[in-house]
Formats: sequence, structure tokens, C-alpha cells
Amino acid sequence: MKAIRVSEYGGPSVLKLEEVPPPQPGPNQVLVRNHAVGINPVDTYLRSNTDNRGPKLPYTPGSDAAGVVESVGPGVTAVKAGDRVYVGGTVSGAYAELCLCDQGQTHPLSANASFAQGAAMNVPYATAYHALFHRARAEAGETVLVHGASGGVGIGAVQLARAGGLTVIGTAGTERGRRMVLEQGAHHVLDHGAPGYLDECVRLTGGQGPAIIMEMLANANLQKDLGAIAMRGRIVVIGNRGTAEINARLAMNKNAAILGMALNHASPAQLAGIHAALVEGLRNGTLHPVIAQELPLAQAARSHEAVMEAGHHGKVVLVP
Repeated sequence: MKAIRVSEYGGPSVLKLEEVPPPQPGPNQVLVRNHAVGINPVDTYLRSNTDNRGPKLPYTPGSDAAGVVESVGPGVTAVKAGDRVYVGGTVSGAYAELCLCDQGQTHPLSANASFAQGAAMNVPYATAYHALFHRARAEAGETVLVHGASGGVGIGAVQLARAGGLTVIGTAGTERGRRMVLEQGAHHVLDHGAPGYLDECVRLTGGQGPAIIMEMLANANLQKDLGAIAMRGRIVVIGNRGTAEINARLAMNKNAAILGMALNHASPAQLAGIHAALVEGLRNGTLHPVIAQELPLAQAARSHEAVMEAGHHGKVVLVP
């Protein structure tokens, strides 16, 4: 089968299309024929070995995909050959024609959802759900500010927050992105490149500030978030690309919480709950990922450039 392999850490050019033997499912494992593969910013950090977190070389990147079950190993009862599934984590890597998964890493993909949409579910939507409902403990009636709401996690956060009964304020840096955020259900949208946009956010909440801020670039925004957050508000740090200097007294004065999150720290019970919600959201149409680009598997390097471009919106997927 064809797969992308990384034999050295570095830039996008280290992503090489190669012919490799197809994996075979063992006990409690599932082999999925991928129809779409989701690209996430974390894939680029692992490829370049940022923070020395790169996988052991050589490896096939990726954790997100969607396709059809090819075969199953002994002990598998949740799925069978021919089932449509989306994948949340793999044993063998997702950037390939076939990927090997543990039984619990496969989730039903309803017929009304495309394979590209299924490939957009795991990291973006599961991250948004974990941040919003597990870390921030969002409740219906609260207001949430979603920074970078036109990206994959941002769109997921907007749709999940609307489904959960929250008032949603989203931000985006381009006119196209702001239109998209409104189309996906935000009540208000702001230009995060405009001076004083957080003052406008506070005004939209009657002077109180949002109860929750979903922060995608903490090194640039955290200090400003502390000025805008409501009393007893919660700021969830989802993304960060450098150090941040803050005046901690702002957090003290508002009894505010700054919460870190990483999806890989979710408990097994939390992950089961997350995917139960995502499967149903796709089935009933509450969740509908926006696909920005579909590229051939051979263009994996281009997909890593696209997912990190300024103004990027929606989801980038590879098609094996």
C-alpha cells in the first residue's frame, strides 16, 4: 500500500510517499481503508520534533481518518467489514491507504456525513468538546468567546457551544473567515486584528465579559483575555506558540481560572463520552465540519503548509 513516511525530522519536505506492506489486524484490532485523512497542526509539530515530542523514526504520521472497515481481528465486536467509520487515533499512522486501529479507536460514521467530514472529527471536535465541557465546564446560558473561530477547532467549538445552549462570540482575521463563523452559528463575530475588539466583546456581554474564553494563541492573547474575562470566568488554553507574560493580579481580581488542556490527557471515560456526543452530532446534523481543501495523499507536504498558513480556515484533508 502507499503511505507517507517520515525518516528524519524537519520541514514538510521530509514527508515522503512510499510503498509499504499493509498492516494486518491482531486481536481487538481493526484495519480501515482510508477515504480521507485529517491534517492537524500537531502533525507538523511532531514532524519537526518540536519540544522533542517527535515519534520514533521512521513513522507514518496522523491520527485522524475516515473510511470503511477492511477487516477485523479476533475479539472485535463493535464493527465489522464494510462499516463506515471515523478514526480517533491509530496504531500504524493515518497518512496511508490503510490504517490499523485498536477497536476503541473506531467510531460509527453516519451515512449523511462525508468521509472528509469524518476525517475532521477527532482532533478538532474532540479538542473543542474537551476544552468546553470538561475543562471549562460550560453551562447553557453562558457566553463563550472563541478566538480563531474559523479554524478546525474553532468551528467545532462554535457548533458544540450552540448545541449546548451557549451564546457564542467568535473571532476571525479575514472577512471570509468572519462570514464562515456566522454561518456556523456564532451570534456575533469580531475581527481579532482590529484595535479594541475585546472591548467590543465586553460590550456585547453587557459589560460583564464572557464567562469562557477558548484561547488558540495564548502567547499573543492571554494578558488581553484576563482584561476581558468575566468575574469567575475560565480561560482554556488550547493553542500556544511561545511564552506569555501576564499580570497575575488580573486573574486574582476576577477570581478567574487559566486552564491548560491537551486531548491526550482526557481520561478513557471522557473520551468515550466525547465520541458518543460527536457520533450523534454528526448523525443528527448538529455538527457539520467545513472542508477547506482536499489534496491527494502525495501532496502531504503541501497539506502541512496549508494547515499552518495565516488566515487558514476549515479543515484540510488528504485523499488516498
